[in-house]
Amino acid sequence: MSERSQTAGYLAVLCAVIIWGAWVVFTRYAVIGSLTPASVALLRTGVPAIILAPFVVRAGFWPKGRTIPFLFCILGAGAPFLLIVGNGMRYAQAADVGSLVPGTMPLLVALLSAILFKEKLGWIRTLGFVLSAAGVAAIGGRSILAAEGSASFGHVLLLTGALFWACYGVAFRFVGLNAIQMVAVVSFWSGLVLLPFGLPPLIDAASKGALNDVLVQVAIQGVGSGVIAYILFNVGIARLGASRAAAFVALVPALATLIAIPVLGEHPDLASIIGVVATGAGVLLASGVLNEILSKKPVE
Repeated sequence: MSERSQTAGYLAVLCAVIIWGAWVVFTRYAVIGSLTPASVALLRTGVPAIILAPFVVRAGFWPKGRTIPFLFCILGAGAPFLLIVGNGMRYAQAADVGSLVPGTMPLLVALLSAILFKEKLGWIRTLGFVLSAAGVAAIGGRSILAAEGSASFGHVLLLTGALFWACYGVAFRFVGLNAIQMVAVVSFWSGLVLLPFGLPPLIDAASKGALNDVLVQVAIQGVGSGVIAYILFNVGIARLGASRAAAFVALVPALATLIAIPVLGEHPDLASIIGVVATGAGVLLASGVLNEILSKKPVE
């Protein structure tokens, strides 16, 4: 692999995780402001469905003979996931969202793979689970001790969303579509389902002077997170390998926390900082990068 190719891979993955960090913050900005979770979810799926329409036609509107795994993909990457996480973001600050959703997704995928397919984790990846659990406990424990019922409810929704996404991560391999085709087809069906629930609030928000908010969400949700970040991350996987690319996901909680300070005015407390650091370290260990370093062998 050439040095130029590696550099392009690192830049692509870094840009992807920055977009995902911004997605966390601006989704929370929308759902506590002028837009509903359903309207934000519609932009997140509807815009990619339009942009990627040729891939839907090429792949087919429904994978034949793969209905069950495809339904799990819609559950975990489509409308149900977006609605659950969007509602969870109404009750939990961005630092918590970053730790509990992107910060636990890769670990839950590894855990389900170990349970369902008997994949061996090894002690380093197991330590990643322990650190992630410690981060979740720090965030959840703060809400319990402070008797913040609404925050605890938000945390439960966020972890449920992360579990749904993990189901998608496991089911994806059984559907027979590539990453872009999967985004296109899942976005198509999710956008179709969300249209009657998400379009009226969008029209209402625009008529009440929140058109700029809608346009920002079109850029962040539909174009940025829904299309560009996926493509960039796939470029990173192609140039660096899956493990190295996945290691960058560990940056999402920290990036979301930092972006939330100027955008939302949310300053993380000690529990949030512990959660960000612990879940970030957990994702890093679970990615397999340290296994690669210790064995001095490339990881696929």
